[in-house]
Amino acid sequence: MNAVLIAVALSLVSAVTYAAAAVSQERLASRSPGTGTLRLLGSGAWWWSVGLNASAALLHVVALRYGPLTVVQPLGALTLVAAVPMGARMAGRRVSAVEWKGTALTLLGLGAILVTASGPAPHDVLSVPEAVAVAGATAALIGVLSRPGARPGLRHATASGLASGVASALTQTVTVAATDRSGPVLSVQVVGVALLVAAFAAGGLLLSQTAYRGGLGGPLAMVTLANPLAAAVIGLSLLGERLQGGAAGVLPALAGAGLASWGVVLLSRAAPADAAVDDDHPVAAVLALEPGSAAAEPALVPRPYGPGHLTPATR
Repeated sequence: MNAVLIAVALSLVSAVTYAAAAVSQERLASRSPGTGTLRLLGSGAWWWSVGLNASAALLHVVALRYGPLTVVQPLGALTLVAAVPMGARMAGRRVSAVEWKGTALTLLGLGAILVTASGPAPHDVLSVPEAVAVAGATAALIGVLSRPGARPGLRHATASGLASGVASALTQTVTVAATDRSGPVLSVQVVGVALLVAAFAAGGLLLSQTAYRGGLGGPLAMVTLANPLAAAVIGLSLLGERLQGGAAGVLPALAGAGLASWGVVLLSRAAPADAAVDDDHPVAAVLALEPGSAAAEPALVPRPYGPGHLTPATR
């Protein structure tokens, strides 16, 4: 089977798993907005979301072995697409016209990106100095975004998306370097970059948990947009990835990115007016809860998004 097709298939399953993890995280955050990190460690629901994140991350790691960042990362937008019908079905309502439109635009945009970004299985990796430079610059930017101030949910979601996108780029370096058989599996490059992956993955998860205190839609949409952007910048500038058609491929890629972004924004703002919610079901409850409320409301959480992704741990 074509390597890119394998990457796409794995990314699809990973996105659905990330969606389930995202709604689980948001439910916990909305019901316990003041809960600190230490208290979360004693919560079975939080560990359930961590397990879902870990499963999705593993699928994502394998996908990165077969497909370039410019293909795998945009597919993270399917996390939000998957959450919409999942939540609608469990809440006992139909998908709204706006949600269908957002889904269609997102899928069309992703299709255009995949056509222009399709390429061979990755071979280039980040050197240790490049990995350290990328990690340092990203950590500094995350520090700025995480400062106290207005709209903390969206800023933390952006930081989470950046952390996850960089973690994915670093993960690809680890998987390619560890499996190319040109050197020891546990080389300094592999071990050092793997430690950076762990740090950014954990940071992205905690940042997303903080972001979801303001609801699911807006933060998840921001994560969804920031994640592939960060990964694409690294892939195109440092890993030798190229768009199909050279300069001519830039316009279709930008058009696809615009369509996908528009679709993601529509999905993040969709709010059905009437929806009967089964509060005992985690997906239905999380998509219907207002932040800080312990009871289901007949609307989605406020909108203004993530991989990888929720912030996917390595998306």
